[in-house]
Parts: sequence; C-alpha cells; structure tokens
Amino acid sequence: MKSADRVFGSGLPRSFEVVASLTGLVVLFPLMAISGAMIILTSRGGFMFRQKRVGRHGEMFVLYKLRTMRVANLGPFVTSKDDARITRVGRFLRQTKLDELPTLWNVLKGDMALVGPRPEVSRYVKLEDSMWQAVLRVKPGITDPVTLQLRNEEDLLAQVKGDREAYYVSELLPLKLKGYVAYLKGRSWRTDLRVLSQTVAAVLNPNHTKSSADFADYAE
Repeated sequence: MKSADRVFGSGLPRSFEVVASLTGLVVLFPLMAISGAMIILTSRGGFMFRQKRVGRHGEMFVLYKLRTMRVANLGPFVTSKDDARITRVGRFLRQTKLDELPTLWNVLKGDMALVGPRPEVSRYVKLEDSMWQAVLRVKPGITDPVTLQLRNEEDLLAQVKGDREAYYVSELLPLKLKGYVAYLKGRSWRTDLRVLSQTVAAVLNPNHTKSSADFADYAE
C-alpha cells in the first residue's frame, strides 16, 4: 500500500501543519479549558473523549475530542441529531464543532493532517476493499470537502427511519469514499489551503454551508 502513495497529490507541508496545530492549541487553549469545565460540571465523567480510529496504511491511533455524550451509554457508533446520548453541553459543542479542537493534538503528533479523509472506527473499515485501500494511502484529516458538504450529517441521519447504522454503512459511507478519492486525485497544497479557509468560514457562518442533500451530486 505504501508504494502507491504517489498516486495522489501532496497536501500541506508537514512543517506548516506543525506550526498551525501548535499555534491553534496555544491560542484556543482557554476555549478548550472553559468547554472542558462545562462538560465536567454538567455531566458525570471526564471532559476528554478518546477512541481508536484507523489511520494511514491501516495503522490504529487514538483520536482526541471533547466529550459530548454520556459516559458508558452504549449504542451505535454513528450519531444523529436526536441521539439521546448527547448531553446538553455536548449538543452545543457538536453544533459549533468545538468538540473537534483537541484533534489538533493528533495533527501535532502526526497521526492526522489538517486536511484529509475523516478517520473511521475499525468496525466500518474494510481493508480488502479497493476504495478503502486508496483512501488509507493518506493521513486522515480534521476536514475535507466531503466533511464540509456533510456538515449537517447528524440532521440527515435523524431523518432515517429504521437502522441508522446500517444506512450509514451501506449508503452514506460509500458516497463518502467516492468523494474522498475524487478530491485526493486533484489534491495540492493550494486545494488543502482552500478547504481550510472554507472550513473556518463554515464554522463562523454555518448558514453558508451546503446542505447534506447536495452531497450525492458531489460524490457521483
């Protein structure tokens, strides 16, 4: 798998990602600290969420996020907007994407990139599948064009009647993989920088983000 890395274009330089992630962690630390305190004060458990995800070349790593759900409340790995496991503070953190701030540590460590396909749990990854093999040639990222267009993914899942996890695996995830590969084929540091700027704009002004309904057209 590693010999095929050059199939896709290079993204942002590692030196840029180190500086950007370190700066982000320092500047945003007060916001993370306040968010962490609110989590601890309003629900039982710690403020940090840790979960093993599949990274580049299929290697596992620990993803860090702010906890948005109740501790030891078992359920599907996919989350919809109306999921009862989400805490009140957690709902706000998910809507504003503040829960993603600790993933900058993953970027600093080298587990993730700023821009790249979102990492999945091993339950959903099929290493023998050619689409997955292509996606796993690169580091997973915090954001990418697919993630931007699926910013309202939890709203979409909330509309699904029946088994939402099955819908995610059979319908939504294959479209995501197609979108990832389509982006990576034309990827460059310029396209990654554009995605970063669009992500910041989407966080600051969510009303300008494309709806999930537009995603199927993008992925085809």
